[in-house]
Amino acid sequence: MSDPHPPSETPLDPLTFGSTQRCFGCGPQNPLGMRLTFAREGDSVVTRFVPPQGMEGPPGVFHGGLQATLADEVAGWGLVGLVGRMGFTTSLQCRYIRPILIEVEVEARARLVSHKGNIATLDVVLRQSGRNAMMSTVSYMLPEVEKAERYLNAPLPPPWRKLFGGE
Repeated sequence: MSDPHPPSETPLDPLTFGSTQRCFGCGPQNPLGMRLTFAREGDSVVTRFVPPQGMEGPPGVFHGGLQATLADEVAGWGLVGLVGRMGFTTSLQCRYIRPILIEVEVEARARLVSHKGNIATLDVVLRQSGRNAMMSTVSYMLPEVEKAERYLNAPLPPPWRKLFGGE
């Protein structure tokens, strides 16, 4: 996304996870990815994305699996922007309401609905042309550094440590 955020939004640092991270959704240098950027607005985190040609399912319609990716990304950044944590997706439920068209901006917005212990749940709405197009509920486990490293079978990159409760 190259459009600036409106004044009511506070941009989140796109390099939160480091400049070389390769996330398909938010990796700033991933040539195949969405390169999403995020901002906090009140009690939500928002991103805007124009799905390009090549991300279709049916002709002219944004692929449903990529819509779920967009929902998971904005919810994950919702954790970062609203809770100061990162986690691992444990559940993602999507309700597709209407087709999202290719080459028309989509707004994705996440709000925290529950944070109990090491589980957080966010609601996501994808809107296009002022209408709800997809709604999602995404839950995350929020492990501490040691447990996250066990899951990844590798040390966390330094920029990630604080988002998993480390220094």
